[in-house]
Amino acid sequence: MADLSGKTVLLGITGGIAAYKAAELARLLVKSGVTVKVVMTDSAQKFVTPVTFRTLTGNPVATSMWSDPTSPFPHISLSEEADLIVVAPATANVIARVANGVADDLLTTTILAARGTVLMAPAMNTRMYLNEKTAGNIKALKASGVVMVEPEEGQLACGDEGVGRMAEPGEIFQAVQRELARSSELAGRKVVVTAGPTREYIDPVRFISNPSTGKMGFILAGRAAKRGAGVTLISGPTELYCPPGVARVDVVTAAEMAGAVKKAVRGADVLVMAAAVADYTPAKVSPLKMKKHEGVPDIELVSTEDILKSLGVGKRRCLLVGFAAETDNVIRNAKGKLEGKGLDLIVANQVASPGSGFGADTDMAAVIGSRSERAKLRMMSKVELADEVLDRVAAILG
Repeated sequence: MADLSGKTVLLGITGGIAAYKAAELARLLVKSGVTVKVVMTDSAQKFVTPVTFRTLTGNPVATSMWSDPTSPFPHISLSEEADLIVVAPATANVIARVANGVADDLLTTTILAARGTVLMAPAMNTRMYLNEKTAGNIKALKASGVVMVEPEEGQLACGDEGVGRMAEPGEIFQAVQRELARSSELAGRKVVVTAGPTREYIDPVRFISNPSTGKMGFILAGRAAKRGAGVTLISGPTELYCPPGVARVDVVTAAEMAGAVKKAVRGADVLVMAAAVADYTPAKVSPLKMKKHEGVPDIELVSTEDILKSLGVGKRRCLLVGFAAETDNVIRNAKGKLEGKGLDLIVANQVASPGSGFGADTDMAAVIGSRSERAKLRMMSKVELADEVLDRVAAILG
């Protein structure tokens, strides 16, 4: 068992019959050395009393925004203290509220202010769990980085048989151990992440670019910050919000991206190059808008700098992670780039697959560390892919 002493878990308990199982989860956490703070909704208190959890954890149980007069902002203080927020059971109602940004009680307000990872263990009737609205809410939460401990199949409290039973406390505890270990494994490390497209201007209103939205890089930056890293995010033009705890540098062109990366990697431990940097740029940029009546222009293109290759040749002690967006021979082409650019890891991404690549929430991808490594593409969410990349990074860094 990993040493969890010094870690703090905020255990959120909502109104379902599985609330009684949360007592065993609290006991397992306390036994492992975790400091457990508990927040109970009004409905949860209909199933289990706050006294139970105060006895098990040795800490007061928060039940209302207004229950502690010494803390005028309990949702902020609780979210700041917590290395991990665990909601068990997570009812269909609380899942829907959190997925839609509703913050109408202490628990949902604290989750909205969370600085770290949120883990949920859904528990509800089978029909509620399989309802398309619930499925959509769970999908949205996963895409935002919430970790789900999937419910089990079996007999439910209502007498029905099917999926919807909350996972057993031991299984949830194992997921908590994993996420707590992740929460500090990059502490003290400096991570640079690039994201988004670049724009190579032809004239003041026209440019060469690509469909990158920046999703992958922004998710990677946010996940790295949640693991304790100091993160600099260098982004081309996007409409995305910067993840909490991340320092953002905005660039437009490939040349600007190269300059910002070379500056940021000084003293960095890791560079994750998720940006879709243009391979070519116009040799000359017209200072004025080109007129249609002047005919079709001849645009001479020149190669942009291969940023990763320039850093990989005669490489300093900075771990380099690249992305290979490919339409064919994906694994082979990615391995060629891994070796040719002197990278430590590369993500092979089949952008031609439906639901994969630019703008999608999922990728058909594989993380590869050597030319001899056997790799197989699989469809995964961008959050899952980011975590796999960072798991590999953390293992290399030790």
